[in-house]
Amino acid sequence: MAIEVGAKLEGKVTGITHFGAFVDLSGGVTGLVHISEIADNYVKDVKDHLKIDDVVKVKVINVDKDGKIGLSIKQAIDRPEGHQPPPPQRERTGAGGGPGGGERFNRGGQDRGGRPFNKQSAGRPSYGKPSFEDKMSRFLKDSEERISSLKKNTEGKRGGRGAKRV
Repeated sequence: MAIEVGAKLEGKVTGITHFGAFVDLSGGVTGLVHISEIADNYVKDVKDHLKIDDVVKVKVINVDKDGKIGLSIKQAIDRPEGHQPPPPQRERTGAGGGPGGGERFNRGGQDRGGRPFNKQSAGRPSYGKPSFEDKMSRFLKDSEERISSLKKNTEGKRGGRGAKRV
């Protein structure tokens, strides 16, 4: 059986990796469903969506010259004309609603640096922990001290940029 791009087929999941799942189509022909082609929403772990021996409907999205077959589960789903999947939902937390209002998006309970944060205390000062403004003012103070120290050290030496000679 010739595999053509755009064909919708049924296959059996034969292997699961961290980057996708291998699907046996028929006659020993195997293709890969990349993790980004498993579902419309974000897939963190393939094992949350698929299991070995699951029968899935897939669409052939590409066939390489070397015989590799790219498959998609999310493109195999029949949708009405003009229907688009809803955008991923992100939970908003924090203070302020406008630009620069301290808005944060919940990414599984983590802030942008990957550190966990507490939804209940978001936007409120936490006593004992310095706020962003406190950290920023401390950084600026330290930075100015370091710059002035560097200037003092380079002015006394010859060859410093625009240094005064004594």
